[in-house]
Amino acid sequence: MGSAQPPSSTLRVAAAQYEPEWLDLAASVKKTCSIIAEAASKGVKLVGFSEAFIPGYPAWIWHRPVDPVLATRYIQNSLSVDSAEMRTIQACAKEHGVVVALGFSENDHNSVYIAQAIIDADGKVLMHRRKLKPTHMERTIFGDASGNSLLNVVGTKLGNGKRVGALNCWEHCQPLLKYHTATQREDIHVAGWPPLSPHQGPELWSMSQEGCQTLSQTYAVETQTFVLHATTVLGPKGIDLMGTSQSMLMNSPGGGFSAVIGPDGRVLSQPLEPEAEGLVIADIDPSMAIMARSFLDICGHYSRPDLLWLGCDTREKRHKVDVPRGKGAQIEEGEAGGVESK
Repeated sequence: MGSAQPPSSTLRVAAAQYEPEWLDLAASVKKTCSIIAEAASKGVKLVGFSEAFIPGYPAWIWHRPVDPVLATRYIQNSLSVDSAEMRTIQACAKEHGVVVALGFSENDHNSVYIAQAIIDADGKVLMHRRKLKPTHMERTIFGDASGNSLLNVVGTKLGNGKRVGALNCWEHCQPLLKYHTATQREDIHVAGWPPLSPHQGPELWSMSQEGCQTLSQTYAVETQTFVLHATTVLGPKGIDLMGTSQSMLMNSPGGGFSAVIGPDGRVLSQPLEPEAEGLVIADIDPSMAIMARSFLDICGHYSRPDLLWLGCDTREKRHKVDVPRGKGAQIEEGEAGGVESK
């Protein structure tokens, strides 16, 4: 799609399909900002990035789960939330007036987490979350999230305060997590994914390009949201750097299968080639979501909370809880690792 401005009744959004600057934080930030600027030049108001776009998804874990050299370099080039690098991205979002849903590996005192942040068009970080449970081999590198990462939907400066949320990869297989996200009443959802490939051989179909896009489309149907299905391009540079040519996954160039999906599950965008970098753009009409929700609203008229409901704990569990003098070891139920003692 070209740079012509969308009709006033629609909102232009994009899934970013690019190859990361593998294991290079400075270059990753520079490329992220160039993508935001490109999106703005094409009239895009919201751009969603793939899983761990900064500094790239650690593909080698599916072939060599223990690689201390690469793991060290990966940690060193992961992005801290409170950092000059993040502030550079925030300033870029503000300069161009674009809402950014960023996927990145978060460095927190040299522990890393699969993270997402939503940065508003004024540059403010509205939401920062971590993947609740890294998937399978991802656990060799990444840590778990805490309850505050359940709060993953925020109002933005998009038209009429559109609410934007985000999940990563196979979090879209988690029924309770999806339902909790739906209760926060998203309008637009960003689904971050690593490099994907068509199904072949004995591997799980659910891990393939077809399976993962089905999960994003199902999420759209279930929640009546527009979904930015953002995937990563993997080229020869990444394959050589991470040594994945003989891996079960991410062993050949490609990986880009990004799409913008409507709230009834249909694909609204035109695809790029799997090895091509670019923005996958669509002009979305918010009334389409209202029509879909008039038939199906799992948190509204199409629900039975008197019979089925969800319990959750959205507190951040801390490593240390300070107990006031005189209280000794007495900590009220629910306080340990959660909120401050009373």
